[in-house]
Amino acid sequence: MITSLGAVRDVVDAIHSYGGLVFHDVINLRHAHKAAEAGVDGLIAVCAGAGGHAGLLNPFAFVAELRQIFDKIVILSGAITHGRQIAAAQLMGADLAYLGTRFINTRESLAPAGYKEMILASTAKDIVYTPAVSGVAANFLRASLIAAGADPDNLQSSVKLSVSSEGEAKAWRDVWSAGHGVGDIHDILPAAELCQRLIAEYHEAIAGITPGITGSPRRA
Repeated sequence: MITSLGAVRDVVDAIHSYGGLVFHDVINLRHAHKAAEAGVDGLIAVCAGAGGHAGLLNPFAFVAELRQIFDKIVILSGAITHGRQIAAAQLMGADLAYLGTRFINTRESLAPAGYKEMILASTAKDIVYTPAVSGVAANFLRASLIAAGADPDNLQSSVKLSVSSEGEAKAWRDVWSAGHGVGDIHDILPAAELCQRLIAEYHEAIAGITPGITGSPRRA
């Protein structure tokens, strides 16, 4: 179970009661400490450039800090689109890599065709970090903000874009989220084919590490 925006001990205990695991999104150490105290099984470091609700911390710095306070599973999220980046995540101390935007552009994804095409047409400069859509800072595609009638260069937490109980579905339908990794996404393919590609890229990256470098990922 993936939780976000507040780790609650009662929820964690309920999931543990049937043998489930809880991985919690965190964007800073304060959130990480609270999640650890709630007994989560893993922390998802949602770093700068991640799609959706994301933080601003550099992944090298954040993973290193998390490792100092947390000895369970650490998952790295943010602009990961290639197998070599998964290998890099492990080498810097994460156990797993978390890919979101890359899987929007798969055939099985229920995202609208226009959403997928917008990702193909975008690069990192086309991602806007703003709290104006949901009240919590997140990364969105600039073109989708423009299509919704907003000025990406002059955004405020306004009534027009704020999410409410009545407008949540519409807001999230019309304003599309994505991470900085969009510039490395050039196709829409079956999820199985994407996974096979990522696995091959990962093994190629691991095999290409310069001989003599000491150390290894925490978990293989």
